[in-house]
Amino acid sequence: MQVFITGVSKGLGKALATEFLKLGNEVIGIGRSHSFTDKNFRFISCDLENLEHVNKLDFGKLSSSVLFVNNAGIIGEIERISEQTSSDIQSVLNANTLAPMLLCQKILKAFAPTEGLSILNISSGAGKRAIPSWASYCASKAALDIFSETIYLEEKERGRNVRIYALSPGVIDTEMQNKIRSKKTSSFSSSEAFKELKTSGELVQPELIAQKIIQLLKEAYSGEVIYSLKK
Repeated sequence: MQVFITGVSKGLGKALATEFLKLGNEVIGIGRSHSFTDKNFRFISCDLENLEHVNKLDFGKLSSSVLFVNNAGIIGEIERISEQTSSDIQSVLNANTLAPMLLCQKILKAFAPTEGLSILNISSGAGKRAIPSWASYCASKAALDIFSETIYLEEKERGRNVRIYALSPGVIDTEMQNKIRSKKTSSFSSSEAFKELKTSGELVQPELIAQKIIQLLKEAYSGEVIYSLKK
């Protein structure tokens, strides 16, 4: 199987790439950097916040079995929209919504068969509820959810059996969480709650989430696009 993963330099993207390589898959990483030396790993350099770079990507014609994982994302400025000194709206929506949407479009056009394609868009619980100081991030993930549901229905109308998930992986122990915990309560009212997740050991390691995702992909697909690993 060919596995495309955005954002493989760290966190969940790196963990997913590592697990899929262990299983003998060909992994194609997309992003700004990586640290892999495996012979089955290939890298496509692309700044996913720059839509001109994204638009230039060409996957040619794909067939057989393909998994595309839109993992890369940013949280942006953790600050109320009205109090941001420099707006994060464009950069967050570019990285978290517009780039994944464009990549989904490209991969759907590049894949010819009626089945064998899976798309996994990494979403967030923040796309289902409003969190003050995360306005752009929440909006970006909510948009990705409804986009995922819509393209699933579109491909079904075409008679194509494409597995599509907008998956919320839960709270993972990554650099993003470090940034969240660094904010003062005056800027981010939920700061103490996220610090408590760390001290109480409730953050999950990326490797465990990667293994859960691989197990999910082995199961029969029910057509449930919006999915949470916290079930």
